[in-house]
Amino acid sequence: MDAIPLGLANDNTPDHPSHMPQSLSAVYIHLGFSTKDRRPLLRDKPTRDALHSYLGGVSKQLDCPPILAGGVEDHVHLLARFGRTITQAEWVKELKRISNLWLKERGRDYADFEWQGGYADFGVSKSNLEQVKQYIANQEEHHRKMSFQDELRVLLRKHEIEWDEKYV
Repeated sequence: MDAIPLGLANDNTPDHPSHMPQSLSAVYIHLGFSTKDRRPLLRDKPTRDALHSYLGGVSKQLDCPPILAGGVEDHVHLLARFGRTITQAEWVKELKRISNLWLKERGRDYADFEWQGGYADFGVSKSNLEQVKQYIANQEEHHRKMSFQDELRVLLRKHEIEWDEKYV
């Protein structure tokens, strides 16, 4: 039998079901972004912990189930299973927009709060999820030894991403 060009086969043949029954995805993303100018505005631990929880809730509403959120005074990390119906840029934009509004409602200390314009996110294999979870969970200890900027450089090198130093 001659080969049939892709897309021209009879859809009723047993080899070509007429529809795809489901779309499945298992993409894990490690996201990090900082406060504007990396100002340490998230010093209050109860507020910071509530923010991490809130970010997880927002991510879940965006169909990106959170695995863990964490961070320190000047930045956050979020590990999530990425949804199939949203782009990375939309996800980050909404996380920042909604959490920014939430923080401003926390009182005068956050009246001028803003997130930085950029972000960094990295794909994570299922086999590395535990390692990334530990990394996020130990942020306070980690940042006693390393700044956010140095941390970002290490992650960018590890993932072989080129960057402009003026944005680090």
